[in-house]
Amino acid sequence: MKKKILVTGGTGYIGSHTVVELQNAGYEVVIVDDLSNSNADVLDGIEKITGIRPVFVELDCNNKEGLNKLFLDNPGIKGIIHFAASKAVGESVQKPLLYYRNNIVTLLNLLELMPVHGVEGIVFSSSCTVYGQPDILPVTEDAPIKPALSPYGNTKQINEEIIRDTIYAGTPFKSIILRYFNPIGAHPSAEIGELPNGVPQNLVPFLTQTAIGIRQELSVFGDDYDTPDGSCIRDYINVVDLAKAHVIAVERMLENKSEEKLEIFNLGTGRGVSVLELINAFEKGTGVKVPYKIVGRREGDIEKVWADPDRANNVLGWTAKESVEDTIVTVWKWQLKLRERGIQ
Repeated sequence: MKKKILVTGGTGYIGSHTVVELQNAGYEVVIVDDLSNSNADVLDGIEKITGIRPVFVELDCNNKEGLNKLFLDNPGIKGIIHFAASKAVGESVQKPLLYYRNNIVTLLNLLELMPVHGVEGIVFSSSCTVYGQPDILPVTEDAPIKPALSPYGNTKQINEEIIRDTIYAGTPFKSIILRYFNPIGAHPSAEIGELPNGVPQNLVPFLTQTAIGIRQELSVFGDDYDTPDGSCIRDYINVVDLAKAHVIAVERMLENKSEEKLEIFNLGTGRGVSVLELINAFEKGTGVKVPYKIVGRREGDIEKVWADPDRANNVLGWTAKESVEDTIVTVWKWQLKLRERGIQ
């Protein structure tokens, strides 16, 4: 058994897929999650896939005393992967203080407790939102950080700065910051996938819920952007590919494969796909039509962004393998499985 890893937000979408990959790689996992945007049933899916039920603690990471007890109750945690955060751009504009508390205080608590309990490293879940609308595409890690377009985006920038300053101050641990582009898909087993509470904020779960009849139609925000078909372009990355990057990052960090105490990597495919292309890929891959309408642009949306993944490919030793076309089919399989289970 490899080292023990704490995964905050581990019953969430990306967190649960990462727990699966960590367990498959031999790591012992402790999950902490307050279940504010996930469900404890996810633990059943993780156990079905891996044969192992991870330790689970229901706790808000804002609760420093509770976190300290978690470390005392689960000695030997050597690394943290920090997913726990509120993540809806629109909601963050409406509830900025909620986002600043949830997304920043939780990180402060972890960073303060890490040296106390001998934790050697933290992988931080960041986002390509820190680049805003980039001047040059594809985006490298050296692209300038633009003023945030939302409180959510701002919390990612602030957290990166907090980690950078903490490492610079000479703390006894390392950190790897992973800037995701747009994660989509579900585990090929259809045992786990994206299941947001309430109305989905992300495109793909809204798309599949529309295709299956839960939602009436999908809104495409704008067809007048400076892109080939007028809709926004994103770099859609398979969630299992993304999860595997976290396992590689943890291993790199804890086995001292780099002399750097802080490293940053973009996680993307290097391919830009428009919203309308994604809808078309779904319809082609599943044979199911998606009713949609073009509406006005949405405040805060970036026109086009995709990654230059060279550093992740060459330095981290990770590559996105799954195509958008194959990935989108896994989402439909997951949506059908949810219907079988009577969910939604």
